[in-house]
Amino acid sequence: MPRPTHKAGKGISRRIELVASQKEVPGRKLKKAGKDIPTTSGTKSQIMMRLEKMVEESDIMHGAIRSVDIDEGVFGIAHSEIIAKEDMQQLFEHEELGIAVIHTYIWYMYDTLMRGTELCNRFNFIAASRINTTFITKNPTSVKNELVDRFMAAGDNTTPSLYFLPFNSGNGGHWVLVAMDLSRLMVYYLDSLSGDWSKYPSMKKTVDAAILKFRSKKNYRNRKDITWVRVQCPQQNNSIDCGFFVLRFMRDIIALNRIDIPKMVWNNNLGFILILSDISSNLLLNHEYVLFS
Repeated sequence: MPRPTHKAGKGISRRIELVASQKEVPGRKLKKAGKDIPTTSGTKSQIMMRLEKMVEESDIMHGAIRSVDIDEGVFGIAHSEIIAKEDMQQLFEHEELGIAVIHTYIWYMYDTLMRGTELCNRFNFIAASRINTTFITKNPTSVKNELVDRFMAAGDNTTPSLYFLPFNSGNGGHWVLVAMDLSRLMVYYLDSLSGDWSKYPSMKKTVDAAILKFRSKKNYRNRKDITWVRVQCPQQNNSIDCGFFVLRFMRDIIALNRIDIPKMVWNNNLGFILILSDISSNLLLNHEYVLFS
């Protein structure tokens, strides 16, 4: 079975991202980040080594794949994700994360933190494979309609809730998090590199158009313009951790059960820790019946 290709286009190269992370983040913040927010590199934990051994002993390392069936509660439609050798290596070799890992961790968060609770009415996810720079460039109207359909699938949206969109700039590009509150016409932008949504004007234009179209279909009054807020959040100090940061942003917001994200959510007291074993062990070991059965 051939592995589906999710991404196309050049996007932002790893080299550009590395230069940006070194140049645009002040040295004082980098120093503080190095103390309070460890990078994902370093000694592997025991649970990480256990996971790696399990994969090495499985047929995944010999080209086999696993199909993860994600029910419609997660992305609004039923979705299947393919897990293969290269996805495992992203964790073991500390590489940039691809869509398969992003989606599978979202599935894990929904399954273990949200399913059967009121959090399902407060937080929603949008599949990164359907909304990205490549698709917006090719057919912005189709992407806009995809977003509207996702909004419609979640009910009337009259109570405050957030839609999480892990957005990628293109093949091998940079991950950012866009969180949309449709009832209050608020869009929160979280980026582990400095800068704001002006780096992705087509994305902002498409998101705005989708929100307005959705509200028009629901006959909601637009009492004000859509407000975009750049959330001050921890900054990566290498060229590959953007995907890990986006996953942790979503997880912490859900754990805090906050819809109105303050301009600065994370500080030293919240103990924001980004560790590779945290992502990988929760992502894979808790679903080993899918990967190793």
